[in-house]
Amino acid sequence: MGLLGCGAIGSEIAFAIDSGKISAKLTHIYDFSKDNSAKLAAKLQNKPVITENVGLLAASPVDMIIEAASQDAVRDDILSILQNRKDVMIMSVGALLDESIFDIVMDGCKDFNKRVYLPSGAIIGLDGIRAVQDELDTVTLVTTKNPKALKGAKFFETSSIDPDKIIQPTTIYEGSAQEAVKLFPANINVAALLSLAGIGSEKTRVKIVADPHTDKNTHEIQAEGKFGKFSIKVENVPSPSNPKTSRLATLAAIECLKKICGTSMNIGT
Repeated sequence: MGLLGCGAIGSEIAFAIDSGKISAKLTHIYDFSKDNSAKLAAKLQNKPVITENVGLLAASPVDMIIEAASQDAVRDDILSILQNRKDVMIMSVGALLDESIFDIVMDGCKDFNKRVYLPSGAIIGLDGIRAVQDELDTVTLVTTKNPKALKGAKFFETSSIDPDKIIQPTTIYEGSAQEAVKLFPANINVAALLSLAGIGSEKTRVKIVADPHTDKNTHEIQAEGKFGKFSIKVENVPSPSNPKTSRLATLAAIECLKKICGTSMNIGT
């Protein structure tokens, strides 16, 4: 396997492979920060090759590449990876709500006979959403995070809201999933997953609440349609190495890889 992105999530996945939790071998890694790549490689028992650029990673002798870098990395590099006939697991799913990128990925899968995997991330219930996809009328996601976990988002570049001055639970955003993933690219990939599994990014509604009193990343999903309705609430512990993301997102990625690489029974839709 190859790894694109050696930050918090990429490192945790690398450790899971290195420890034997996943029946695979990590042989090549790349990060836009050479320091990140070097630090990760130094911590691994089985030392991977640090490639000089994404092109060399894409051309490396691996079956699959894990993207754990950024939405920009998906936009810039996913086609090259598919053209080099590698399967891909994408963590920065928000990039796929750009229709042109989505079409490139889908065409790449078809043209080069490769697969793209999207782990369920920091939410649960995607199997249910997919099962009732054709009977959905409304889907709403309410995400609540500490303002510290939201700092640095593009949203604040044009907003009058200062995350450091939020002293009580405050709704800072309401709109479509398509817009949300652009304004909060490191915080709301779950909205993209929900959109892709359900009724699309324009119809999927997102509400983001900044709560200075919480130490959890909470996602509430409400879905309704001809099938009936359901609601799901997940209170996630933030990743110890990156509060912008939830621990569950990394665990879901590891479970997805175990399923891909394993031979055991598959449970769930």
